[in-house]
Amino acid sequence: MAIVTFWNNGREQTGKTLSIAAICTHLAIEHNYKILVISTGFRDENLDNCFWESTTKKTKKNLGLFGPNNSIAMEEGFAGLTKILRSNKLSADVITNYTKIIFKERLEILQTFKGTLNEYNEMQKYYIDIINLANNYYDLVLVDLDREVSEENKETILKNSNLIIASLSQRLTSIKTFARMREEQPILKSKKTLLLIGRYDKYSKYNIKNISRYLGEKNKVSTIPYSTLFFEACEEANVPDLFLKLRKADEEDRNNFFLSEVRRTTDNIIYRLQDLQMKM
Repeated sequence: MAIVTFWNNGREQTGKTLSIAAICTHLAIEHNYKILVISTGFRDENLDNCFWESTTKKTKKNLGLFGPNNSIAMEEGFAGLTKILRSNKLSADVITNYTKIIFKERLEILQTFKGTLNEYNEMQKYYIDIINLANNYYDLVLVDLDREVSEENKETILKNSNLIIASLSQRLTSIKTFARMREEQPILKSKKTLLLIGRYDKYSKYNIKNISRYLGEKNKVSTIPYSTLFFEACEEANVPDLFLKLRKADEEDRNNFFLSEVRRTTDNIIYRLQDLQMKM
């Protein structure tokens, strides 16, 4: 049971959310984990779009890829959970009633908040309680930490996390900014933090080897490479189907590099979590 929070400096697009979509899908298919992904954004449907088509129709039942979800007020997600939390009736096993099931018993998504901005600002503090409670029920809780979350709440979520995935772009300014922030925030310099390059282009001057050298990383920085098929799937709610198809891909397949790097990144996450737990 571990909390893995995906963070960036909030100043640029790093492909963080789509990286989470790739990582959680691969983990759900290839590993025996029960995973919850929590989107902390305000009306940010990037993660939603990876797994299901948006709809304005409310429903009391959702059919997941591998089975039914008896979710009540499903479209409320986080908002529904906060109502129960306020009434002191929330338990870890209740969370699943408000999630979207992607793979039964493997992968669930707690959707982005769709209310007003004032409601979001008032309710976002409850993410901390929900994340901590979910950690008692799921093997892995992956948190997409949004820039709209207040600095105070961000700090608490990062502090409570077992592992932080710092998402960067390949731009030199992004790399330099992170290097400077790491000197100011010790948590970003600790073994509790892994570096991830989203939308990675292996032909860039700022490749894995050069970025690792520049930042003084002993191990190669993790990446989620750019893949046309993957980014199209993220727009078409086809990410689970794509990963199931890619299981049959051979070494000659043009998506082999993308898949191998996703695999390396998930392996790095699992290994680092195990390493940290052994040292506790």
